[in-house]
Amino acid sequence: MLIHLCNSMSEDDCLLKKLEISVSEAEKRTGKNAVNMQETYTSYLVETRSLEPPAEGQNSPLDALWRRYSEFELLRNYLSVSYPFVVVPPLPEKRAEFVWHKLSADNMDPDFVERRRIGLENFLVRVASHPMLCHDKIFHSFLTQESGWKEAVNEAGLQMKTDSRLKALNATFRVKNPDKRFTELKHYSDEVQSVISHLLRVRARVADRLYGVYKVHGNYGRVFSEWSAIEKEMGDGLQSAGHHMDVYAASIDDILEEEEHYADQLKEYLFYAEALRAVCRKHELMQYDLEMSALDLASKKQQSEELATGTIRTFSLKGMTSKLFGQETPEQREAKLKLLEEQIVEGEEQLKLRNVESREFVKNSWLEIERFKEQKNRDLKEALISYAVMQISMCKKGIQVWTNAKECFSKM
Repeated sequence: MLIHLCNSMSEDDCLLKKLEISVSEAEKRTGKNAVNMQETYTSYLVETRSLEPPAEGQNSPLDALWRRYSEFELLRNYLSVSYPFVVVPPLPEKRAEFVWHKLSADNMDPDFVERRRIGLENFLVRVASHPMLCHDKIFHSFLTQESGWKEAVNEAGLQMKTDSRLKALNATFRVKNPDKRFTELKHYSDEVQSVISHLLRVRARVADRLYGVYKVHGNYGRVFSEWSAIEKEMGDGLQSAGHHMDVYAASIDDILEEEEHYADQLKEYLFYAEALRAVCRKHELMQYDLEMSALDLASKKQQSEELATGTIRTFSLKGMTSKLFGQETPEQREAKLKLLEEQIVEGEEQLKLRNVESREFVKNSWLEIERFKEQKNRDLKEALISYAVMQISMCKKGIQVWTNAKECFSKM
């Protein structure tokens, strides 16, 4: 995976060519939270080592620091807000989803924590391999500085830049001229999420049934063992066959543990779908602001024209007020005209700026989306092939078990 990620960029740009990054271990801890309540949480050890040639006779120092999952969340939120046109890599799930019944859904379960450790490392590698995100100073601080990076996030104005959910919802329903490409991308991300969710549910049901099929083979082992005790000539063969059945029944635990690795790869793209939608929502907000600016500018131009000509083209409260309480003096009208002219000039500049920002966002986001599609196609192809190879290997082991049992029976 790391080779693929680095090969998709120039060698000079890939941070992974300069820095080795890993999340090497997880540790359960107890402490007090923000409201002074005792809580149990998991910390993850982030290790980095420079790959630049060290000074003669010296080894590159290993930097190591502990990070909580919530700190990874803060980093990702910062990246999402600071680079709105980027499909920011997702974090692994906070709580287990799409689990088969024998798998614990407890977020403190050691197996789940281990899979999340791998997912957090993958997240850091994804960011470090991104042509733009890898150069971010706060990301570098997160990797190498124990403290100070959170203050830098606050100084970057994360809260001020974050668009409210209400505003995003408003933009979705009120944009008059949505970009068809982003509308289609949003629909595509919804469909991808639906398909992968269904695939993961099917896989969980298959895992449940497969577990039962394998474990019931242990009954063969018990029956053959009991049978061997009452047979002199056939006893050894039955005992050996029973042993093969016991081994087969026990093997399912390792098989399904390996399967979880492939399920986590699918889950990553389940969460990537939301990252795609975030880019679409940002474009909707920009388009909404652009349309509101154009509408506001048109309104001010109309007001200016009405003041200049003394005609009211549309019904307005201002027109009714003039009729009831008399017309404005020439001096008042002149002052209002001057103010409107200033506001029109300012509005035209703002509209021009929003148009430039929108075009730049569209250009950058589509370059990013094309990069993401290449990555997605490559990763999912690799994961599905590996999963198929694992299934083939599992079937071959089953054939081998019964072949061995057949040989045991033949020797009786």
